Amino acid sequence: MRKKSDRERPLIGITPDIETIPQGSQPGKRNRLILLHERYARAMLETGGLPIILPIVPARSAIQAIFARVDGILISGGNFDIDPGRYGETSIAALGEVKEDRTQFELELISLALERNLPVLGVCGGAQAINVALGGTLYQDIASQIPAALEHQQGALKDRGGHAVAIHDGTLLRRIVGQKSLETNTTHHQSVKRLGTGLIVNATAEDGVIEGLESREHAFVLGVQWHPEFLIDKYVGQKKIFAAFVSASSNHRP
Repeated sequence: MRKKSDRERPLIGITPDIETIPQGSQPGKRNRLILLHERYARAMLETGGLPIILPIVPARSAIQAIFARVDGILISGGNFDIDPGRYGETSIAALGEVKEDRTQFELELISLALERNLPVLGVCGGAQAINVALGGTLYQDIASQIPAALEHQQGALKDRGGHAVAIHDGTLLRRIVGQKSLETNTTHHQSVKRLGTGLIVNATAEDGVIEGLESREHAFVLGVQWHPEFLIDKYVGQKKIFAAFVSASSNHRP
């Protein structure tokens, strides 16, 4: 099979994180940075995509312009929580850091992508963002709100997997990976509670916590609560997730 040239690769827009750091030695002065772990870009390149980091901008017109240039959207993970006010709840004590600028940008991106049937892949917090964008809710803290749950913050096991998830029959995810279960690396303290409109569960942990979701009303809208980008060299099923997303993005190109 002929290898795609860079011009033929679908352009994948990836959402970055935001960090604020001191500006030199000036008291009170801060710099805002956007940053992205290299592993996301590598996963796209290794499965045929061409990655680009998206700037976090507030203007809807600028976000709309992004859609004229990209073929798919990857909502990356991050160490932050979505403001519960976004899904009609009051914050509990165990809620983590909220990054409102990033959340606003990602929810706007997802909303426009859904309108235009643009392929969307959500990783970890990206899966939660998809759910909230479609009117769903979240458990703000698994440990305090689901007492019988397993430990889902397994950061030390990111590069090798910490527990298996069951992949549901009849789902897009099952067709992609071709397996009944996957070894995954979960590093989240939140999870999906009530599903958003048009979404179905495609993966669950042994304790019943939702680990994946997808839209039944769009060609490719998929969210996984783990980090497959860490495991693409270890488990072929994880690499297939990115390959399927890139393929869907290729098909979306004019």
